[in-house]
Amino acid sequence: MSTIKETMQNIAIQQALNYIEGNPEENIPKLLELADKLLPSDWYGTQRKAIGKAVSEKNNWYQLILKLYELDPGVRKAFVQNFLFNASLKGSAIQYDNAEKHGCNVPWAILLDPTSACNLKCTGCWAAEYGNQLNLSLETMDSIIRQGKELGTYMYIYTGGEPLVRKKDLIKLCEMHPDCSFLSFTNGTLIDEDFCQEMLRVKNFVPAISLEGFAEANDSRRGQGVYEKVTKAMALLKEHKLPFGISTCYTSVNLDDVCSEEYFDLMIDSGALFVWFFHYMPVGNSAAMELLPSPEQREKMYHKIREYRNTKPIFTLDFQNDAEYVGGCIAGGRRYLHINAKGAVEPCVFIHYSNANIHDCSLLDALKSPIFMAYHDNQPFNENMLRPCPMLENPDCIRRMVKETGAVNTDYQDPESAEHLSTKCIPYAENWKATADKLWSCSHCGKCGK
Repeated sequence: MSTIKETMQNIAIQQALNYIEGNPEENIPKLLELADKLLPSDWYGTQRKAIGKAVSEKNNWYQLILKLYELDPGVRKAFVQNFLFNASLKGSAIQYDNAEKHGCNVPWAILLDPTSACNLKCTGCWAAEYGNQLNLSLETMDSIIRQGKELGTYMYIYTGGEPLVRKKDLIKLCEMHPDCSFLSFTNGTLIDEDFCQEMLRVKNFVPAISLEGFAEANDSRRGQGVYEKVTKAMALLKEHKLPFGISTCYTSVNLDDVCSEEYFDLMIDSGALFVWFFHYMPVGNSAAMELLPSPEQREKMYHKIREYRNTKPIFTLDFQNDAEYVGGCIAGGRRYLHINAKGAVEPCVFIHYSNANIHDCSLLDALKSPIFMAYHDNQPFNENMLRPCPMLENPDCIRRMVKETGAVNTDYQDPESAEHLSTKCIPYAENWKATADKLWSCSHCGKCGK
């Protein structure tokens, strides 16, 4: 019965897409009106209202929707089918059922490190701590994806290392799993004409290019000449009508650059559809603590992103300051997990402690491992969602969970104890608390409509 229902949903989606295709500006409002008449009021009602408002006001979100119609048609249809339907609608329902059945978290997305190798060496990069000789085989990654789909996970995100060192295997996985969405964080320097053609062929691969600000700020961390290579890669993707986004780590050094209107306009003009902001995380024994933003800087980022979210046609996420929209920490399989290049299954891309290796157990067994169950049982780690992380804002939590679960550090070159990691985060957590509490209280006071 579920197969018949899925088939009917697929047909309906394809018919809707075909209807919009001819004249999106005229037909999107008609389709929304029809959906409101035919669908139950509680079926993604909030999202439908938001889209309806964007269309009626022709605001920045509406402009972003229209930008999707500048993409290659085949790539656009694959995005809607794989990301919106498979990963977000059908997948979420299956994930929920499995979470209830097994009594553990089941992720919406799985992050994989195809390799620990990288062609750059960026200041303060936690990934460099892994070493550069580790790789997940094509067969292992295929197995992870197959197991993930059984649990309802259709979204796969590559980190590293530099994932595009493994270009051929990543494209092969797109071919092997045409029903999945694949996103890759990448420094962008290996994107060329041939790879663009491969992306057009498989249709389900989207790069998120690392950019740390304008040329001076970016190259001071990533290396001389990298900014120029990144801008060439973005121009190539835009020319081929391929979707891509930006990944930006904000630090004490580059924050003024990356929260400026000029920076947002640069990303939009370059063709980016989304930007994912990450707060610098002081992971590893040699972490550059001076890169941690001050409370004043982080508050500035908080306000700027909310301002541009209402004015700029680009989808913006802040991994740290947007936790209120997802109920706090999303790690530990609650929304995602991370598997490093040696197969260690970690609760978070920034939390390098594990009880399980994918070479020795199933994905489901890893989700039931002690450190993952500790996340499951303790989330959220703070009622103030602007203090979501068990490491950065609640360092006692990561210390306690690692000790109680016997999880071991997965930095294979220079292991860092949970005691060391948590201790160095305490000053930051204490300094941020007052600002976070003020912002949280203000945004939930119910008096100003925010």
